[in-house]
Amino acid sequence: MDKNSDYRTNMIGGREVGAVSVDMDKSSIHEINSLFWNTTGNDVLGATALPFYGAFVSEEKCRLFGDVSGKKMLEIGCGSGQSLQYLGERKASELWGMDISENQIEKTKQHLTACGLSATLICSPMEEECGIPKDYFDFVYSIYAIGWTTDLEGTFRRIASYLKKDGIFIFSWSHPIHKCVAVDNDRLVFKKCYFDESWYSVTLGESTLTLSDRKLSTYVNALAKEGFVIEQMIEESDEEIMQSRRNGDFSKKAKMLPVTFVIKARKL
Repeated sequence: MDKNSDYRTNMIGGREVGAVSVDMDKSSIHEINSLFWNTTGNDVLGATALPFYGAFVSEEKCRLFGDVSGKKMLEIGCGSGQSLQYLGERKASELWGMDISENQIEKTKQHLTACGLSATLICSPMEEECGIPKDYFDFVYSIYAIGWTTDLEGTFRRIASYLKKDGIFIFSWSHPIHKCVAVDNDRLVFKKCYFDESWYSVTLGESTLTLSDRKLSTYVNALAKEGFVIEQMIEESDEEIMQSRRNGDFSKKAKMLPVTFVIKARKL
């Protein structure tokens, strides 16, 4: 993995990058975002993958998964396959992955084959029925992908259906307060209302993506509604990682406010 990729992913932030508000139409958003990841997504944003949950937060420090040997794992938004590799090398019994991008699915397949691993891979939006078995998995997880969903409650409902009773759901995403604040002449300045969850379109070079910046309470309440109990939440950057990988203004920002959040939840 590109050593800077976990930072590039976190750099996308609402109105900081010339965003334009758009109407929320699921099919058009799926089309725009799948095209983005089928073409230049990895080049523009990099690929955040385990053992990193995002900028300055790692599984090696947090130990949210614990021992995964013999466990059945499903990744939502499998990207290029590095997270599946990480868990496969730790003796998970089954690897499954889904992604909206056919290109990402192919990259994952090639990467895992090169690593001597195999997985069941499905190309589909995470919100839609796609043949994944119910009450089957010990872990469902998502590393910097869950925020792309157009239907958060529906996605959490599907994830709950995939998990066994007491199964674990772990996901990370850009912290919503990070999306509101920019560095301006060594000061942190609010550029966007924290409560604004409207959809917006961003053009990066020749590529376009569409996102919504949800409040932290939106994630928490959606989890509760779909039958999850939160066991742990992490939002503090790891000082050791920040010291080893300095990244200018972004590191300065991470010392003052959270840039990534991670939630571990259990299905009741």
